[in-house]
Amino acid sequence: MTTVAGTKIRQFREERGLSRAAFGAWFGTPGSTVQGWEEDGKRAGAKAANQIAANGIADHADWALPARTEGSDMAARWTPESWRSADARQMPDYPDAAALDRATAELGRFPPLVFAGEARALTDDLAQVAAGKAFLLQGGDCAESFAEFHPNNIRDTFRVILQMAVVLTFASKLPVVKLGRMAGQFAKPRSSGMEEVGGVELPSYRGDIVNDIAFTPEGRSPDPQRLIRAYSQSAATLNLLRAFASGGYANLHQVHRWTHDFMGRSPWAKKYEDLADRIGEALDFMAACGIDADRVPQLKATEFYTSHEALLLRYEEALTRQDSLTGDWYDTSAHFLWIGDRTRFEGSAHVEFLRGIGNPIGMKCGPSLEPDVLIRLLDTLNPARVPGRMTLITRYGHDQIEGGLPKLVRAVQREGHPVVWSCDPMHGNVVKAANGYKTRPFERILAEVRGFFAVHRAEGSFAGGIHCEMTGQNVTECTGGAVDVTEQSLADRYHTHCDPRLNASQSLELAFLLAEMLNLEMAERRKIAA
Repeated sequence: MTTVAGTKIRQFREERGLSRAAFGAWFGTPGSTVQGWEEDGKRAGAKAANQIAANGIADHADWALPARTEGSDMAARWTPESWRSADARQMPDYPDAAALDRATAELGRFPPLVFAGEARALTDDLAQVAAGKAFLLQGGDCAESFAEFHPNNIRDTFRVILQMAVVLTFASKLPVVKLGRMAGQFAKPRSSGMEEVGGVELPSYRGDIVNDIAFTPEGRSPDPQRLIRAYSQSAATLNLLRAFASGGYANLHQVHRWTHDFMGRSPWAKKYEDLADRIGEALDFMAACGIDADRVPQLKATEFYTSHEALLLRYEEALTRQDSLTGDWYDTSAHFLWIGDRTRFEGSAHVEFLRGIGNPIGMKCGPSLEPDVLIRLLDTLNPARVPGRMTLITRYGHDQIEGGLPKLVRAVQREGHPVVWSCDPMHGNVVKAANGYKTRPFERILAEVRGFFAVHRAEGSFAGGIHCEMTGQNVTECTGGAVDVTEQSLADRYHTHCDPRLNASQSLELAFLLAEMLNLEMAERRKIAA
């Protein structure tokens, strides 16, 4: 199979009577390499591709587009349901298919949760991150639950994210893109479709949007009505988040009020109060100069976006709508969707679905991902190489990131894909405590973040984001941190429905330590630029 670039090169060459050797000589490549471009769909290196594009012969996007042949238009055509002909894994087996059809048809009649213009605005913001001019902070629950749905829980997580963003902005002098794992992060992939307890085997718990955590035949049976309930909870959560973001709660004059009462014994709470004092003094000075929240809306409001793993494709399909302004398709269940480690493979239904939506998207990248596969997936998901479209979320483990990540960074740089590099230091650092609780040691989380920054510093790329499972609650799920959570204290407030989360104190501590790394990184970049 050849590509559009190969076809254009052949046409250009033949119109001018050039041999492959003569054409290749212009770009320092042999004729056999040009033959590979024209006939085998091989890609030019970054330098040659840049020169070919600069001469108007073939655009960068043309290397990822298959040349049109009989039947190829059908293969490349995308619809919201085209994923159904691909390999769909991690999907629940609903016992009543008709009930599922009725539930998704009902979802299809509901209003969108987010709007296409908001998703495009997030793409623009993430393009700034890809260019090293902003930083991405993505955080929230491992899995939202119906039982813990309460406005106070939403508020508490929102304000911890605000605190983290303030710390990062103050240290780096970069704007922070705030992206919550909220208002839709219900579904969870499972390593096995079935779970056995005491000799009884039942379907695995896949999140409240699918079934119940209670180990009973009734609870574990996938129920399509849970899709409707998840939509309703997401709509209510989004409504509250929008009110918090624009209704005065995010006003920088409230920076002192974002601290939780239970964080008073944390040394990082004192450091945050000192930072808040400095921000308050700066705001007072600005007000004296005539610059206040009434004149500068950025001081009293913030942009806050939502995200989740696009796992249940029937749900995502039902909420995918065509934008009336552009004609493009958008998944209106969230501003940002990502593909997980278990559904990230060539031929995946999840890849097929996400390649066609206009939202910015993410992809988890771990030890099992090879560079050539990554490049092919990027070519599929972002053939036009739109800045801000792709975020690569690395998840290696503290002891593997410095050995495994460099080859992916080099491949992406070589091919010229504009991506945001973000670090998920949570999923590769799960251990089982002696008392049986699943946990994540804070020092391992921090070590992976340090390794992430070290790799990007060495490769000359930008460490652009952090992706954390965290909560605003005073839980005891991850060990360590300045307010030391021990293995013995895990049982005190272990509330998660799935994986262990950083509590509010640990999240703020991570933000300060991350700010130090980011500050050093930006200082080094400014030194090089000078």
